[in-house]
Amino acid sequence: MNKAKARRLRDAGWTVGDARDFLGLTAAEAAIVEMRVSLATSLRRHRTARRLSQATLADRIGSSQSRVAKMEAGDPSVSFELLIKSLLATGAKKKEIAQLIVA
Repeated sequence: MNKAKARRLRDAGWTVGDARDFLGLTAAEAAIVEMRVSLATSLRRHRTARRLSQATLADRIGSSQSRVAKMEAGDPSVSFELLIKSLLATGAKKKEIAQLIVA
């Protein structure tokens, strides 16, 4: 949210925060959510850039199409290991994945 909009909301009596505040997340929990979103977004970008269907990627990693859909949606039931394995299966490099986690 831009600063001007936040200021207008505060002036109108609203409390302005982020998802961490709203959900009561610790710094570590918020960092994990950010990493998961970053990996999930990158997975979809890599898969579509290589013109892979979710089903094709699922075959490559020994999983199901619905699991790939959950990965791309950032579903918390998906392990980091599976997200990383899937990114590697799309051709992502280790260094690129590390940058996604660090960012």
